[in-house]
Amino acid sequence: MTQHSSLSASDDGATRAAIYRASLLYFIGDPALDPAALQWHEDGALHVRDGRIVDVGSASEVLARVTSDGDGGVSAVAAAPAIHDWRGRIVMPGFIDTHLHFPQTEMIGSPAPGLLPWLEHYTFPTERAFEDSAHAQTIADVFIDELLRNGTTTAMVYCSVHPQSVDALFEVCAARDLRMIAGKVMMDRHCPPWLSDTAERGAQESEALIARWHNKQRLAYAITPRFAPTSTSAQLAVAGALAKQYPDTYIQSHVAENRDEVAWVKELFPTARSYLNVYDQVGLLRERAMYGHCIYLDDDDRARMAETGAAAAVCPTSNLFLGSGLFDFEKAQRSGMPITLATDVGGGTSFSMLATMNEAYKVARMGGYYLDATRMFYLSTLGAARALHLEGQVGSLAVGNEADFIVVDRHATPLLSRRTDRCTSVDETLFALAMLGDDRAIAATFSHGRCVHRRD
Repeated sequence: MTQHSSLSASDDGATRAAIYRASLLYFIGDPALDPAALQWHEDGALHVRDGRIVDVGSASEVLARVTSDGDGGVSAVAAAPAIHDWRGRIVMPGFIDTHLHFPQTEMIGSPAPGLLPWLEHYTFPTERAFEDSAHAQTIADVFIDELLRNGTTTAMVYCSVHPQSVDALFEVCAARDLRMIAGKVMMDRHCPPWLSDTAERGAQESEALIARWHNKQRLAYAITPRFAPTSTSAQLAVAGALAKQYPDTYIQSHVAENRDEVAWVKELFPTARSYLNVYDQVGLLRERAMYGHCIYLDDDDRARMAETGAAAAVCPTSNLFLGSGLFDFEKAQRSGMPITLATDVGGGTSFSMLATMNEAYKVARMGGYYLDATRMFYLSTLGAARALHLEGQVGSLAVGNEADFIVVDRHATPLLSRRTDRCTSVDETLFALAMLGDDRAIAATFSHGRCVHRRD
């Protein structure tokens, strides 16, 4: 007998097969290039088995296939999928946050007149505590709880300079079976001595972490020079050598976030054509490379990112909070460079990708560009997955993908409910969610088919 339940019913993910009936939203392409890229089923069904998506579409079609095929060919009565009736809510892929700092969780919302003094007075002192493995483990749990509460199922994360901070984060992610990317910060100058490594030790510790964690379960390692000013040329060179030796690892760093920072890089690397070129010279521009901010790039820089496949993590919330500047969405799109959206916690003031979309829209408008809702949701799901070479694994509800998805409640608050009840199109509904939504709109978060967060 097929079981039916509501969202409030117990579902710890132990069911091998389940069908989730709701409105479905996902992408099969970039809506800026293909108007048919957005897939919407007002009354849809998502069929999940053993942590993967085995069917998706209109509820009538998916339920008919289960009835006729017996759960895709599984004839045992015990394998009949439970049906969770969530009509009135939206099921969509989990969000992908491409740039944030796990050691900065507790210092989020710290005041400073700009990026560089913010690093000196808050960031570096806070990160010192992560030499303590127990502290790192505690904050890792808090950090992951916040991501999941906000509907983020995959993130690209900066740890501290301490290898044990990476171990702590990956241990928490492995225990919860999450798809995450992270790396140990490398910095051997212009930082407190108690946070400094050396070119040699930074490379050795990074390589050991690659061996320990990269491609284990659903985890991946990111080679992580913090940013050019805190790494000597020697350290950047060894980071580039690691990237060449381990081509399926990721690379993450910061570039062109703040005018004072850009001027500082020019002093430190006078022969480089640009800030971005500092990384390019040592082999750190390639596919699977993600650079935070990218505000003060020129046309040659953007063309080089498009050519190499390196992507920008656009961080509107932190850029506004720290007064860094406004990302140019129009020039980025014209260049063809890959872009994504990111929270940049703790410079960013929210773990919510919905809040991040809110700020991205406003930043774009200040630059004379209209960033529509469908593209913002694309950049936070399939667009991010493509930039990270994770398409076919996460970022979509396509058959074969890992079942990382969220349940969005468009009636989570009285104001959101009143607004969405009056929406006349999918784009208008998504726009209302981006402008008015936050963690309260995330009714549940699923990773690999298991419920890892449910809002009371």
